[in-house]
Amino acid sequence: MKLTKTAVLAAALALSCATITLNAAPANAITLMDILRGGKKKEPKREELPGVQTGVMMPNAEARQAAKPLPRVTGPQYYTYKADALKRVAVDKLADPVVTSSISADVVPAGDSGVRAAFATVNVRTTPDAAKAVEAFYGDHKKLVWVEGTGINEKAKAAIAVLADAASVGLDPWDYAVQIPSDGFDRADMNRRYNELATFEIALSSAVATYVQDAARGRIDPNRISGYHDFKRKDVNLVAALKNVALSGNVKAYLESRSPASAEFQALKAELARLRAETEGGDRVVIAENTLLKPGQSNPELANIVKGIVKHGSDALKTDHSVTIASYTGTPDYTPELVSLVEAFQKENGLKPDGVVGKASIRKLTGGDSVTDKVAKLEVALEQARWLPVDLGARHVFINQPAFMVYYHEDGAEKFSMRTVVGSKSNQTYFFEDRIQTVEVNPYWGVPQSIIINEMLPKLRNDPSYLDRMGYEVAVGGRAVPSSSVNWNGSTAGVSVRQPPSGDNALGELKILFPNSHAIYMHDTPSKSFFKKDMRALSHGCVRLAEPRKMAAAVLGVSEADVGKEIAAGRNKALSVKADIPIYIAYFTAWPNKDGAVEYFDDVYGRDDYMRKAFAATRSARQVQG
Repeated sequence: MKLTKTAVLAAALALSCATITLNAAPANAITLMDILRGGKKKEPKREELPGVQTGVMMPNAEARQAAKPLPRVTGPQYYTYKADALKRVAVDKLADPVVTSSISADVVPAGDSGVRAAFATVNVRTTPDAAKAVEAFYGDHKKLVWVEGTGINEKAKAAIAVLADAASVGLDPWDYAVQIPSDGFDRADMNRRYNELATFEIALSSAVATYVQDAARGRIDPNRISGYHDFKRKDVNLVAALKNVALSGNVKAYLESRSPASAEFQALKAELARLRAETEGGDRVVIAENTLLKPGQSNPELANIVKGIVKHGSDALKTDHSVTIASYTGTPDYTPELVSLVEAFQKENGLKPDGVVGKASIRKLTGGDSVTDKVAKLEVALEQARWLPVDLGARHVFINQPAFMVYYHEDGAEKFSMRTVVGSKSNQTYFFEDRIQTVEVNPYWGVPQSIIINEMLPKLRNDPSYLDRMGYEVAVGGRAVPSSSVNWNGSTAGVSVRQPPSGDNALGELKILFPNSHAIYMHDTPSKSFFKKDMRALSHGCVRLAEPRKMAAAVLGVSEADVGKEIAAGRNKALSVKADIPIYIAYFTAWPNKDGAVEYFDDVYGRDDYMRKAFAATRSARQVQG
C-alpha cells in the first residue's frame, strides 16, 4: 500500500504515547520530517548537548559531569473551576422615550410604550452570552415576547414550566428562576406595574437564552476542569433562538428540543426519571469499604458476601450452588465451597473468576451504586453528553475509560466491543474527540520524554549502555548515537529514544492513530495478562486493545486476514484509513449499553468529583443577586 503524505504525517504526530510528551526526533538518519520536505537536507551545525560525545564511548563515571537531582515530568493538572460572572443586561438604552410625565391607569397597554419605556429601570443580570444576545434581540425586535396587556401571556407560562423542569434533563432549575409578577396590582400606580413587567420580560428572555445554551452545549466548560479535557465548545446562536421562541406557537416543544436527541442522551434522561421516582431499598446489601477476601482467609464480611450472591445472583447460579448456600451458617471462614460459589458469581458478571473478593466484585455483590450515587452520576453524564456532537456518526469508535471498553459502531449500530487498558491514575487518558487516520503495522515506539525521564533515566545514570543492550535506538538532535555516549546526567531535551518493531515492542503488532496533541492512540501490547484484570487503568495514557487486528480490520474496511498479511510481511508500514471515522475517547461513569440499559462504573480518575465542584461553582456564580 502506498505511504501517503497524510499517513506519514499521522505517524510523525504519534510517535509516542503518554500524558506528557516533547518533540523528539526519530533515531534514523532520515527523519519523517525529511520525507515530508522531499528528502534529507544538509544538516546545519548543531550545538552539542552538554556532555555528549557523539559516536564516542563515554569515559568512566568519574569523568562525567556530576549528576544533577533526578528530574520529573508531571501530567496535566486539575483546576479550581471558575464560572463566568453574571453581567447586567444593558437594555436601558433601548427604552422608548416617555411621552408624558405620568401614565394613567387608562393607558392602553402594555406591550408597547409603557413597558418599553420601563426598560430604563431594568436591572437584570445573566451570563455574558445571554446578556449580549438579549441586548441584540430587543435592539432589533420591538414587540414584547412574554407580556400581554398588563400581565404575562400563555407563552411565558409555557416557558416557565420548561425552565422549572430543568432537572429532568440534568440542569439546575434555580439557574433559570424568574420572579413572576402577581396577577393583582395597584392600577393607580401603573408606572410600578410597567417596571415589573419590563423586568420580567428581560429576565425571562435572559433565562431562556441561558437555558438554550446550557441545554445544547452544557453549562460547564470542560477545558476549565483540567488539562485532561480537550473540547472545542459548541457555538449556539442565542439571538436566533430568541427569534425562534418569539415566533413559535409551541414554546414548550422548542425548548425541550434544545437538549440532545441522541439515543444515549434519551436513555440517560429516562434512567434519571426512573431513579428519582424510586426510593432507596431497605434491604440493600452493605459490605465494609476496602474489604479484600482471598481463598483460605477468614473475614466477618463473608456473611454479607453470601447475602449479595443470594440477592443479585441468577436463579441458575443459586440452583447449581443450592447446597452451599443452604448449609452456610454465617461463619467467617472462606471455605473451598464458598470460593466456588464466589467464582461462579464472578464469571456470571464478567469478572475474573479467581475467588478474590475486591472492589469490582463488591460492586456487583452490593448491586452497584446507591440510588443517590446513580442520580449523581447521571447528572454528570447528561452534562458531559452535551459536549459531544449531536450525531456521533453512523460509523464511529467510542472508548469509555471507566468501563475499560471500546465499542465499534457501523450503520448506526454497535458491531462489536472489546476490553481495553487505559491510563493509570498517574498517567491519565485524556477526554476528547478526533478522527482515525492511520493503522501502522510493525510500529516503532517513540518513547515519550515522560518515560525517558521518570522511568529510564534512573537506570541510565547507573548504566549508560542500558538502552543499547535492550535494543533501543537513541538519537541526539536527530543523529543516531550509542546510548553509552550520552551524558545522562545532563539535559535530555535533545535526546530521543525509540524501540524498533519486534515481538517485544511495547506497541505490539500495530497501532491505530488519530493524530492529536496528547500523543494518545490505540495499540496492541505484549502484556496480554492485563486484559484479564477487572481494573484496567494500567497504561501510560494510550488505549491498549484486547483484539487489535479486529479493530484495525474494521476501520480499514478489510478482513483480519488482510491485516495479518501486512503484519506477517515484517515491515513497518502505515495504512491509510480512507473512511471518515470519528473516535470519542470519553469518560462516563454512567452510559447506556447497546440495548439502552444504563450501566454504572467506578470513577477511576475522580473526575466526577471535579464536575460536581464545577456545578457548585456555577450555581454560586449564577445565583448571586444584584
